[in-house]
This record gives sequence, structure tokens and C-alpha cells, in this order.
Amino acid sequence: MLILRCPVQLQLLEETLQKSLPTTLPVLGTVMTVARGNPASHEVLVDSWPHFGIVLTRLRPEEHRDPRDYYTNQLAVFYRDKGALQALLEGTEAVTRERAFQILGMQDGLDEAVQDVASARGLKVE
Repeated sequence: MLILRCPVQLQLLEETLQKSLPTTLPVLGTVMTVARGNPASHEVLVDSWPHFGIVLTRLRPEEHRDPRDYYTNQLAVFYRDKGALQALLEGTEAVTRERAFQILGMQDGLDEAVQDVASARGLKVE
């Protein structure tokens, strides 16, 4: 996963996400916040640039204080295909299993993908 820090990249991503509202809403707010100074210490990750399949926003890892606090360990996701979501959940360092977390998203299939990966690993999902 690539972390977007460049203001031009963040602006282009923001414009792209605005075209797909309301499904992009969970990530768009964070992208806008990061592009405008990032007072909340978040980061924006994409699987590739500029033709991304998935966007993930999260609190910077160094800001995590309690690995059991899934309220502060929130992830927001927007994906263009379920394969990108599955790859994110199964095999990237972007989503760590060392701490509790919540995934926020508004797309069909998100819950099923999370449940499938969790059950394959013997994890409990609420």
C-alpha cells in the first residue's frame, strides 16, 4: 500500500472520490482533512496510484495508544472491486491483527469479506 502525502495527489483523489458520493463518504472526509493540514494525524493509503482499486484511511500507527481500543483504531475503506478488498484484508500490513479495529464503509460486500477472512483465520468479528 502507498501512503499519499503529496497535496496534488490528495487533491486528485478528492476529486475522484467526489464523483462517487455517497459510497465514498467514509474516506472522503479523511482525505479532505489530510489535504488541509491533517490535524487529526490520519493517513491515506491506496493500493496503486493513480489507478487505485482501494482507498484506506486510518490513524497513523505511531498515534495508536491502546491496541484494544477499536474506537480510535478505525479504518475507512472505499474499493472499486472486491478482489482489492480481499487482498487488503488477507495480506497487507495496512490492516494489522495485533490490535482491535473497526472498518467503516458503505459498499455492499464489505461485511461478507470481513466475515470470510475472519472465519478463515478463526477470529471473532462483531
